[in-house]
Amino acid sequence: QVQLVESGGGLVQVGGSLSLSCAVSGSIFSINYMGWYRQAPGKQREFVAGVPSGGRPSYADSVKGRFTISRDNVKNIGYLQMNSLKPEDTAVYYCNGRIRVIGNSGIYDYWGQGTQVTVSS
Repeated sequence: QVQLVESGGGLVQVGGSLSLSCAVSGSIFSINYMGWYRQAPGKQREFVAGVPSGGRPSYADSVKGRFTISRDNVKNIGYLQMNSLKPEDTAVYYCNGRIRVIGNSGIYDYWGQGTQVTVSS
């Protein structure tokens, strides 16, 4: 019923920038929260950034000042602008949405398939 599709990953040099997008589609009543997580090889998935509907964004300490999360509530698209990239930012980045679907009062977590970001030194 709900799909999250990330795009925008790729290979970039240290200090470069990338912009990720997350398009949400389906029988959406509301998107209460959108977030980005990442998982590097051999590590657990970790929080990167998130923004609640009508609220302030929050960031992991490791990306504060470098990454910016935003969302287009009309188009149901989330964005993650990543600047001053470092090798330690290399990971698969996942979009997360806490979504209420039409006809259901519950709010559930949905995930995208992930997009690879590689920062070369």
